Amino acid sequence: MTASWRFSTLADRHRALGSKLEDWSGMGTAWTYDKDADEEYIAIRTKAGLMDVSGLKKVHITGPHASHLIDLATTRDVEKIYPGKSAYACMLNEAGKFTDDCILYRISPNSWMVVHGSGTGHEELQRASVGRDVSLRFDDNLHDLSLQGPTSVDYLAKHVPGIRDLNYFHHMHTQLFGFPVMISRTGYTGERGYEIFCRGQDAGAIWDRILEEGKSAGIIPCRFTTLDMLRVESYLLFYPYDNSQKYPFENEGPGDTLWELGLDFTVSPGKTGFRGAEEHYRLKGKERFKIFGVLLDGKEPADEGAPVYRDGKQVGVVTCAMYSPLVKKSMGIARLDVGSAVKDTKLEIRNKSGSIKATAQPLPFDDPKKTKRTAKG
Repeated sequence: MTASWRFSTLADRHRALGSKLEDWSGMGTAWTYDKDADEEYIAIRTKAGLMDVSGLKKVHITGPHASHLIDLATTRDVEKIYPGKSAYACMLNEAGKFTDDCILYRISPNSWMVVHGSGTGHEELQRASVGRDVSLRFDDNLHDLSLQGPTSVDYLAKHVPGIRDLNYFHHMHTQLFGFPVMISRTGYTGERGYEIFCRGQDAGAIWDRILEEGKSAGIIPCRFTTLDMLRVESYLLFYPYDNSQKYPFENEGPGDTLWELGLDFTVSPGKTGFRGAEEHYRLKGKERFKIFGVLLDGKEPADEGAPVYRDGKQVGVVTCAMYSPLVKKSMGIARLDVGSAVKDTKLEIRNKSGSIKATAQPLPFDDPKKTKRTAKG
């Protein structure tokens, strides 16, 4: 944890669960617990789990030019985002290549919060702020507790009036156990879930009470890396682990297009003027690869970084994989040549332990119509 400079107030609770607090994005994060990760995966898919995702970076943007800054730096049409609503967006460089993704929260007409991961999101926002009447403030006291799973709403409904009426990608300011919080109906699991933004000094009490009261309903603490199992099924990418920053092209610098990553939907229809916009549109149809799914024979998961072959020629690499004890299938996210990213294409995954037959399959594997995460009531 030598690179860590950010600290969750829940660190001691993670240590008590067996975590060594590995570094992620500058924060000691619970990558491991002293229990089987399958238990946590099953809890989130069938009941609910609570995760500390405070390693995400929170940036407050306020002032008359706040919306203009976000309009320049991200791919979304900010005028369609009203106070109480949020949106998933991407940021690009001048070459039209992906540099980070984020969620944009509109707090009030001239106030936003941008939450991003380990990419260069903060730097992109700072670049767009130069010469404008706007204030940027990185908030490391604000913690993010993610309660995810189909019964999460049943638990919160006991404490938060109106939570059942909170729509997907909307947020509310309220109290939880007497503490001031912002609750957002967002997450990174593919399930119905909520992110509870709270002060660092309140995080421990909120964490403890949810786990104590929710224990009888099957709510358990979950490590950060349980998200890897969930994201494979739900087509949720994780920078830089699915990107060319980790799997570089020969004779090319890092950088993927939104067309290659399948994130072109984050560009609001007809939007221009954001950083990298002209190159983004020019690169349509020039994909060098596609993010696609692979479904493996048997129970053995693919190794991270395992090469993918087709007819004896390498056509890609597996970036993240898992075996689901619920659906009894082994699957993964892969970077595949465009010609191989076609449903039912026969492939071969070459693990260190040997080769496994597989087929190319479109993503997501789970809930492709997003009915779970958008459910009402």
